[in-house]
Order: sequence, then C-alpha cells, then structure tokens
Amino acid sequence: FLLNQHYNPSFVSLQMMKHAWDNYKRYAWGLNELKPISKQGHSSNLFGNIQGATIVDALDTLYIMEMKEEFKEATEWVEKNLDFNVNAEISVFEVNIRFVGGLLSAYYLSGEEVFRKKAVELGEKLLPAFNTPTGIPWALLNIKSGIGRNWPWASGGSSILAEFGTLHLEFVHLSHLSGNPVFAEKVMNIRKVLNRLDKPEGLYPNYLNPSSGQWGQHHVSIGGLGDSFYEYLLKAWLMSDKTDEEGKKMYYDAVQAIETHLIRKSSGGLMYIAEWKGGLLEHKMGHLTCFAGGMFALGADGAPNDKTGHHIELGAEIARTCHESYDRTSMKLGPEAFRFDGGVEAIATRQNEKYYILRPEVIETYMYMWRLTHDPKYRQWGWEAVEALEKHCRVDGGYSGIRDVYNNRESHDDVQQSFFLSETLKYLYLLFSEDDLLPFEHWVFNTEAHPLPVLHKDDGNEEENQK
Repeated sequence: FLLNQHYNPSFVSLQMMKHAWDNYKRYAWGLNELKPISKQGHSSNLFGNIQGATIVDALDTLYIMEMKEEFKEATEWVEKNLDFNVNAEISVFEVNIRFVGGLLSAYYLSGEEVFRKKAVELGEKLLPAFNTPTGIPWALLNIKSGIGRNWPWASGGSSILAEFGTLHLEFVHLSHLSGNPVFAEKVMNIRKVLNRLDKPEGLYPNYLNPSSGQWGQHHVSIGGLGDSFYEYLLKAWLMSDKTDEEGKKMYYDAVQAIETHLIRKSSGGLMYIAEWKGGLLEHKMGHLTCFAGGMFALGADGAPNDKTGHHIELGAEIARTCHESYDRTSMKLGPEAFRFDGGVEAIATRQNEKYYILRPEVIETYMYMWRLTHDPKYRQWGWEAVEALEKHCRVDGGYSGIRDVYNNRESHDDVQQSFFLSETLKYLYLLFSEDDLLPFEHWVFNTEAHPLPVLHKDDGNEEENQK
C-alpha cells in the first residue's frame, strides 16, 4: 500500500499539521480554536476566559514533528500571553487534560522551565475544585473565586466518573515537579472514596455525588462520561513503573466486569461495548468508546492468569468494529455513535449521531494495535482515514468537522478542534513512525495524547519513596 516514492505517510501527517497550524496562526492566533470556513477564532465555554487552547494542546506535537520554528513561536506566546488570572468558570477536566497535560509534556520534551512553572501555577488554581465534603472534585470551577459546581444536567448534582477519574496522571506529575505532595494526595483520595463504595455488578456508574459520596443513576459507559477513568487506572500503574498495585487491580477488575456485562457480539460477528442503564443494555457504541481497543492491547502485557493473548484479541476485535463504523459511511469517517439493533450493525441511526468532529479515538487504537502487533492492516486503515480527512475535512482555512458522514455532500461544522492537532494528527504521525519515537516503556500518553514520562523507581523523588 502506498509505500511508493510519492507518499511517505508520516510526512503526510506532518503536512496536515502544518496546514492546521498555519491557518490557526493566520486566522485565530492566541484564541482557543479556529473556525476554518469563517476564518476566525472559535471560543468554547469549556476554557472560560483562558485563551490559547490550540497553542498549548499542540506544543508537544510541534516538538515531536520537529517543527522547530513553530514550537519556538508557540513557546514565546506561552511565556508572554498565557494567563490564568481570569474571572471565569472552566471545566476542570478539559483544562486539566489540555492545558496542564500540554504544559507538562512540553516541559518534559523540551526542558523549558516556563512550561513547568505554568503547569504548577495552573494546578494550584484547580485545587479549590476538591473542596467538597468527600474530596470528589466539582466539574466546573471559577478559577478566580474558587467556587465550584456541577453540570446542571448531571444526575442529582453528581460529578462525572470520566471527569474526576481523569486527573490522576497529571496531578501525580504536578507533585513530582513541584515537590508538593498535595496534588497526588487529592487524586489518591478519589480512589479511597471509590474503593469504599459498592459497585453494581463490579461496574462503576458514571455519576457520583460529591456531597453524599453515593452513586447517582446507575448508568455505565466506556464511552463519554466513563471512558478515560478506566484508561487512567491502567496508565497510573504503567506510569508508576508498575508499582501502583491498587491502580492495577482496579483496572483488571473493571475490565473483567466490562467483559461480563457490557461486551457483546453482533449477529454479524462484530464485538462491541454496549452501555448499561440500571441493568438494561443499550446496544450503542460511541466514537469515544473506540479508544478501548488500544487500552485493552496496552494492558495485555500485565493481564492476570495468562490472559495476555485474550486482551490483545479484545483490542483487535474493537479495532475491527470501529474500522467498520468508518467503512460503512459514505465519507469513510466514523459517526459520533453507532448502533447494533433493529438489523443495523455499526451504523448511526439517529441524525444527531451522524457527525464527525475530527475525533482521534479510532486512529489512537490503530496506533496502539500497530505498535503492539505490527499487523500491517492498522497502517492501511490509518491511511484510509488520512485519505478521508484530506478529501472531506480539509478546507482552505484548515480542517473542519462534518455534520453527516453518510451524506455525499459535505456540510462542515466550521470548527478545527484543538484535539485534532494534539491527538488525531499526533497519533497518525506515531502510527507511521518507528517504535522508538516515544517508546511505551518510557512514556504514557494522557487522554489528550500528551506524553508523560514513566516515573522510574530510581528517580529518587518523594512520592516514589513513600509508596
């Protein structure tokens, strides 16, 4: 496939990054995101008045792709303009994975002190989110007043599993870099609360009330609202140089329950992960859930009772299903969610699930599967995604999401998401690069694809010695 002299796939992903970055710089510099059709800035309320999401999210991608000039400009912007002294309510989760994660990665890759300083400063601003009766943090925080609250739609004032469960990696590194143990203590306390609770069928509901410490509705999902909680259990163990036995046990126990209660096979032989609503299954899988193929494969090596091959197989099956969700659309790009019911398999049946917003999860799984098996089909599938992105999402002013992947006529949503530069393009580049670029034994990727170093036991830092 394609390994003719005209196309070097990793060069193509570099060119894509250049197109996305140059247009952001031209039309939206210093703002959060780009509207590539309108050619102006886009602001998401997730970041409050903090600006520069695309810059911070893209720092490590620029560095890894050796876009030195661009990295230098981005670094200078961070030094002069990245400001957290704003009176604004932010999503603790989004600001943590994009801004804290992006700054930490940029620091570990480049050694530039400004990134360490900014990461710790932002980490300190997030600490008031944990001022709840249980220490389970609020979803939303005004970073000036320190007042937090939860999303009004979340079951009975609950915090969300994927949000409070996706702070661990970054906060352990904040303690490591600042010498202040408080960050790591906050995230270890979250586990204490979870371990005390009864889990329905061994599953973790998506909603937990931060005041009462009790579960909200018994909804369980490995897609949105749940997803990265499971990923961070596994990665906490890997990042600790496999010393965090609690994280390891929580992860493999959770996978066991997921396999028993949520993983199903369609009549056409496609394995999928359903959603669980109070004991009833909804036979739907979100694009976000497609990250799980890579997670299962990444965790295969540590799986208990000779289950390594079985976990790789689970990863491969999920990868295949997610590839089918792309292949069964007109545009060869996957929908936001797809169903297995009423004779339909791996197809979106509702209009509001047919969009594609440049999401990375399927390509992320291809990258993990490629690195862990070297089966060439994963690079082939990744290349199909490149061709589809170039054909349907690339516009003059950057890259745009699509409103309906089943329609041959493109209707663009006019947003170039910051995660397109931080995740989608980085995972494509890694898929087509050698394994010694950010090798898994030394690096763990946060859920926004920001690489964080494994904390080896001989790093001699405080938290390691206390374990």
